[in-house]
Amino acid sequence: MTTVRQLMTSPVHCVRESDSVLEAARLMAAQGVGAVPVCGEDGRIKGMLTDRDIVVRVLAEGKDPRALHASEVVQGETVTIGPDADAEEAVRAMSEHAVRRLPVVDGGALAGIVAQADVARALSNPASGDLVEAISRER
Repeated sequence: MTTVRQLMTSPVHCVRESDSVLEAARLMAAQGVGAVPVCGEDGRIKGMLTDRDIVVRVLAEGKDPRALHASEVVQGETVTIGPDADAEEAVRAMSEHAVRRLPVVDGGALAGIVAQADVARALSNPASGDLVEAISRER
């Protein structure tokens, strides 16, 4: 059985709720990623901020990314998974919630990120194809 711990990227850099959206975008650019976790001052994950969130909820609406906090842009429930869950459980969570990235939380603390690509590499081709299809469906 392949576990999430074996698939996840770690360590993960997060932005604080009080960091500006511009700071978050700069971190994404520096790390070469399309999403960053938003963490509270207590270090616990509060949400995920994506490059798409920045474009659609900030830039397209004419808002100033220097003036908005990261916490003002993240929306909805944050779906997480534990590091000892198996890859199939990650697939179910990603498919059910239509997310491409799952923050990995261990004892309440952010331990890593498992991405759609990480899971797809670990699964058989039919299973990974099903995952991509489920996540990519319009909702």
